[in-house]
Amino acid sequence: MSNTLESFGSPPAPKVSSVRRVIAASLVGTSLEWYDFFIYGTAAALVFNKLFFPDFDPLVGTLLAFATFAVGFISRPLGGIIFGHYGDKLGRKNVLVVTLLLMGLATFAIGLLPTYGTIGAWAPALLVILRFLQGLGLGGEWGGAVLMTLESGDPKRRGLNASWPQVGVPVGLLLANGILSLMGGATSESAFLSWGWRIPFLLSGLLVIVGLVIRLTIAESPLFAETEKAGDKTKMPIVEVFRRYPKQVALAIGARVGVDVAFYTFVLFITTYVTTYLDLPKSYALNAVLIAAACQVVFIPLFGHLSDVHGRRPVYLFGAIAAAVWVFVFFKLLDTGNLALIILAAVVALFFHAAMYGPQAAFISEMFPTRVRYTGASMGYQLAGIVGGALAPIISTWLLDTYDSSLAVCAYVVGMLAITVICVLLAPETSKADLNDDPAELAEPTPPDVPTGKGRHAARHA
Repeated sequence: MSNTLESFGSPPAPKVSSVRRVIAASLVGTSLEWYDFFIYGTAAALVFNKLFFPDFDPLVGTLLAFATFAVGFISRPLGGIIFGHYGDKLGRKNVLVVTLLLMGLATFAIGLLPTYGTIGAWAPALLVILRFLQGLGLGGEWGGAVLMTLESGDPKRRGLNASWPQVGVPVGLLLANGILSLMGGATSESAFLSWGWRIPFLLSGLLVIVGLVIRLTIAESPLFAETEKAGDKTKMPIVEVFRRYPKQVALAIGARVGVDVAFYTFVLFITTYVTTYLDLPKSYALNAVLIAAACQVVFIPLFGHLSDVHGRRPVYLFGAIAAAVWVFVFFKLLDTGNLALIILAAVVALFFHAAMYGPQAAFISEMFPTRVRYTGASMGYQLAGIVGGALAPIISTWLLDTYDSSLAVCAYVVGMLAITVICVLLAPETSKADLNDDPAELAEPTPPDVPTGKGRHAARHA
């Protein structure tokens, strides 16, 4: 079924260099956003419990620090709604500039924040506010970065192209853990707690300038420009998403939630488990995650490409089932206390995670039509973060404290991955979908008096 956009003619395909420029701009910007996000998460596991919640037991302080970490996930759906609305109405590019600025300035401000010992309860309160702003920025960032690559390149390479913004996650994680590890090694424990932890946050200001320069050089998404020319934009994207595409939103949430829980168990909870439960040096966890993240820079586009060849669902399901099995091996390897085996645990864990994360961006985005794709994809992706990544470190820490066993954490991860498997099985295969088609219309019976795509599209807008 074709869209009335055809009556205006299709724009010429972008040149390869243009597509590469779009991919580079999306990757750099997203990497910087995730750097900001992960700097906070790693600092929450290592120092925020001591600096902002010093009057509590170490484990309770860690729980409270992770609670402030969760605030970023709670504000991400709001960021997805706000920036998705403007991204579907005003275009992808301009919104991406705003989200990068918001995220960078909030992170820079955290680096200047006084601690509990200086201003008392105001310190954690201001920390929560800045974390909320971080979440708003990231909530709007993901959808725009993914759509710029998805809507700009060869339809046969959408999985690969859309996977590049996903690579921003391990790159951001690599930068965050690398700089924190460098600062930890270059300073004493007291100096790191005093001022060393601030340096990675303050560096965000410089990194944002680089990201803005690159991002301002790209053109708008061709598909959005086509939709704008056709006058097919909707006045209230969020209303249309919930009215016409609730099934797609629900499936997107379910498909993502297990991926999120597994990821934050593998890269964030590992720090708490290794340092607090196993009483090993924090460098063990930091270095393991660092190496695994470097490997994932290759893993993610690999699985994005494989989803173009074999379909989104088979690749996604392989990753989910394999990760559910590996989580048990993961903790067994951590329990050995052997650095090489801890590194192996993390690398394999992120390999299986990449099998889900590589095709995920295209899989979720392809569920929605162009006129509401920014809003719909952002909502499905970010709402999953509330019950996924936001709660995963908190629930895992509580389970470990309550049952004194990693098996409880494993059961939790497997349960959430089971939800992902079910939702991926229920979702349609999207790798061959036409981005000009409307998934809601494809699911409806064709009216006898409107036999083809152009007529149905016109009838819907009559």
